[in-house]
Amino acid sequence: MENIIEIKNLKKKYDDKFELGEIDIKIPKGVIVGLIGENGAGKTTLIKSMLNIIKIDSGEIRIFGKDYKKEEIAIKEDIGVVLDNMFFPELLNAKDINNSMKDIYKNWDSKLYFSYLKEFNLPDNKSLKSMSKGMRKKLEIATALAHKPKLLILDEPTSGLDPVVRNEVLDIFLKFIEDEEHSIILSTHITSDLEHIADEIIFIDKGKKVLQKSRDEIIDNYGILKCDIDYFSNIDKKDIIVYKKTKYAYEILVSNKEQASRKYNGCVIDRITLEDLMVLVIKGEKVCLD
Repeated sequence: MENIIEIKNLKKKYDDKFELGEIDIKIPKGVIVGLIGENGAGKTTLIKSMLNIIKIDSGEIRIFGKDYKKEEIAIKEDIGVVLDNMFFPELLNAKDINNSMKDIYKNWDSKLYFSYLKEFNLPDNKSLKSMSKGMRKKLEIATALAHKPKLLILDEPTSGLDPVVRNEVLDIFLKFIEDEEHSIILSTHITSDLEHIADEIIFIDKGKKVLQKSRDEIIDNYGILKCDIDYFSNIDKKDIIVYKKTKYAYEILVSNKEQASRKYNGCVIDRITLEDLMVLVIKGEKVCLD
């Protein structure tokens, strides 16, 4: 399968306080990739590196098979972007944005743009300054989609949206990739959204990629084994990814819940969510196999 993004040995360091990398990522065409991790883990740094907003220290980023450093202008034509903080001047309104964007993007489609405004129930003459956070976010999404990009890179695109509108936006994202020629990278703290629409999950923690797997593999295979404190010593260390001790029991992340259920038939094994996965990996302890 053709990769729409290839990142090799990406590294970025900030004044000895935070370091991203070395990161290796391949993202195929036609998928939605969910990017998860706690605040400060490096997700936004990774996204801004992809967009050449920040300069990386080392490594290589190729998008659509092209070197971003050498062909940035051509590549950006085919990327729609929604960042956590809006980048439009607050005095502008939706009409002003249309007038600006049609001079920037060759493929800008004003008719499509205004159809999204209507779908999202957005006024075209109201200044951004007087819009709510949710309205601004919907406007950003409409703008990102209106120049018909091949790739969407989205940082918290559904933040501030009510559940009904969030579902409408997620449906638009699913429709966007239907032809298997488009892809989405979606960073969000609303992990339940990713459980509905993501094909793959990339988990970033403390600047490192700790996991890249399909959503189905995580949800279907991973589980949380729960046992009392006395039983914990019976668990094979090789079956433990990480564990967390509570007041009366242990919670253990396992990669094969069916196998663990047969092996430890006296224990409860719960279905995992992406939020559970994040909490256990970030807060849990690893086992020494020596």
